[in-house]
Amino acid sequence: MKMRAAVLTATQTPKPYAQSRPVEVADVDLDPPGEGEVLVEMKAAGVCHSDLSIINGTRPRPTPMVMGHEAAGVVAEVGPGVKRLKAGDHVAFVFVPSCGHCQPCMSGRPALCEPGAEANTVGTLLGGGERLSWKGGEHVNHQVGVSCFAEYAVASECSLIKIDQTLPLDEAALFSCAVITGVGAVLNAAQMPSGATAAVVGCGGVGLNALLAAKMLGAKRIVAIDTDERKLEHARKLGATDTFLATDPNCVENVRDATSGGLAYVFEAAGTVEAMEIGYKITRRGGTLTSVGLSHPDTSFSVQHVNLVAEEKTIKGCYLGSCVPVRDIPRYIDLYQRGLLPVDKLITRKIPLDEINEAFDRLDAGEELRQVILF
Repeated sequence: MKMRAAVLTATQTPKPYAQSRPVEVADVDLDPPGEGEVLVEMKAAGVCHSDLSIINGTRPRPTPMVMGHEAAGVVAEVGPGVKRLKAGDHVAFVFVPSCGHCQPCMSGRPALCEPGAEANTVGTLLGGGERLSWKGGEHVNHQVGVSCFAEYAVASECSLIKIDQTLPLDEAALFSCAVITGVGAVLNAAQMPSGATAAVVGCGGVGLNALLAAKMLGAKRIVAIDTDERKLEHARKLGATDTFLATDPNCVENVRDATSGGLAYVFEAAGTVEAMEIGYKITRRGGTLTSVGLSHPDTSFSVQHVNLVAEEKTIKGCYLGSCVPVRDIPRYIDLYQRGLLPVDKLITRKIPLDEINEAFDRLDAGEELRQVILF
């Protein structure tokens, strides 16, 4: 079938993207679902900083590629062997398909699925399926098994979670990435207890979801840190008790002074070395720094070894919110529907697919939290 889709044709193009047009909205051919695969009619897709990281070269990926990894839609058709889903089901996508059989999956850590990671790296569906082409047959890559900036997508059943049909699909899209990553970092990776102190370094869509989770747990102090005062204003509205500009050369000292030595739980969500360094330095003695940001593979950060040992700090990585998606996405949706996780407040603009390059400019400039493409 033919459909309209947003295809990334080149990375590291000059800004503004509205002029260089790295993403082309064009007709793309989509093959029908194969064994264990599902055809989904897209309804809404979030524009995430991880997508921008592919465009600017921070996260190297093969091109051409139909972009997008955070979305919700309606099942249109199921392929042979699909057991959990049927036509008409509402689904949220997951950007790491879990095979269910590798060592991490068997250990209850599907975010670390080894076949899923391999497929995502080379631009195929789980199991190696390739369903996209254009320009008379030229191969087009899948983005992390999702490729949701399109009218339809074929995905592995293992990349889809059935969700409550009463939830508006523009809101449901956020649970596909921003919510499970940010909320999962707090609840799963850090296992932050109620009433603790917390800080979020990087107040985009993921970071603010972590902030909402900390607030839900009754954190007695929530510090928000960012380079953009506009994002700090959002953080204050969502429950931050203190805000600090990361560009202030005295940022770390000011945070430590204001919090009597730092915070017990710190969440890095900016994906930069500078954010990691700030996060580590404001983590109090015995505290935990959890990082969900993704920087360029060539970057690294350093810590003072004696400080790590003598202050018994913990540094944790967290991918996909350390979630079990089939368990956690419905659970987080329930928390939202009960008014405990007001994630809808993070949607700041709804756009058509044709506005995708302009959307990346706005995201890069820090003008929006979550832009949602409506189909």
